[in-house]
Amino acid sequence: MKILVIQHKMIGDVLTSSILFEVLRKEYPEAQLEYLINENTLPVVDNNPNIDVVHSYLPVFDKNVRARKAFYNEFETKNYDLIIDVYAKLRSAALTRSLSPKQSVSYYKWYTSFCYKQTVKPTLQTSKDEGLAITNRMLLLDALNIGYAAIPRPKIYLTESEKLAAKSKLQQTKIDLKKPLFMIGTFGSNETKTYPLAYMAKILDQLVEKTEATLLFNYIPSQKDGLNDLLELCSAKTKSHSRTDVYGEGLREFLALTEHCDALIGNEGGAVNMAKALNVPTFSIFCPWILKSAWNSYEASGDNRSIHLADIRPDLYGKHPKKYKKKWAEMYQELLPEFVIEQLNIFLNHHDFSGSRP
Repeated sequence: MKILVIQHKMIGDVLTSSILFEVLRKEYPEAQLEYLINENTLPVVDNNPNIDVVHSYLPVFDKNVRARKAFYNEFETKNYDLIIDVYAKLRSAALTRSLSPKQSVSYYKWYTSFCYKQTVKPTLQTSKDEGLAITNRMLLLDALNIGYAAIPRPKIYLTESEKLAAKSKLQQTKIDLKKPLFMIGTFGSNETKTYPLAYMAKILDQLVEKTEATLLFNYIPSQKDGLNDLLELCSAKTKSHSRTDVYGEGLREFLALTEHCDALIGNEGGAVNMAKALNVPTFSIFCPWILKSAWNSYEASGDNRSIHLADIRPDLYGKHPKKYKKKWAEMYQELLPEFVIEQLNIFLNHHDFSGSRP
């Protein structure tokens, strides 16, 4: 039996959809399980024991029709028994239809429903701690009558050598692992998902003042100027606790460094999802136009916590948050640092990050 799962685009989406393979492996232990994802998201599924083959969709395919067609032509010889299209856009729908699998399932859209044998409508609310993003993915398996005792949690599989190399890097750069160590989610995936730097500086000042922690930062070289701008707004004490020289030079190294941190704190996004998959506690600041209930997973215990403008100013919302995307800048201004700090302190007190560790 051959099964293909399709999930293009963002790291958080690819990581979240990888939970399907854990259930599929138990249901079809001898099946060939394949995953079609964007090349930049490969690191979050490396070493996943439930995935047999990963197909990398390259950036060039978006610009070169001939290259994209040649890539898709490779799938025609696979003869898939089942395709699960989690991406559910025109591109993936067309591919699913062209491959003519024995069974296929995706989310219902009037303009693509004819491409699949089955479709399901995503639920708009859930009381489950996993959140909507995970709950709706499991609906695809429900439609196929594939049972599971519990909803799997996204996992990232680091090797022991990766963990040891990250620990060695921290030790060689004189970071005291007996003191609190936080990874800061400095930026969102774009400007509309990035908490204002002046506000974030106040958050970091409070964080250092309360915990005396060392701060690492999730950034790439092209964002160094933005990080410097942020630190210029911070107190002298926060600057002295900030180690911008220690960062993940690749996504796998970032993951390994994060695995050694006490928590990831910052903008909601892929880094938060990755930290949760490593069982690292998270405190995340949602951008005003993202639906919090989709991605605020695993918060019931208090180990993870988040804040959204709608939590404190529900009067600003009369429609789905996505309808306010164009007003992101002015709405961010309403999410004042004191509101964030109040929730951050609850998170910090829950974990008792103050002081040294054994």
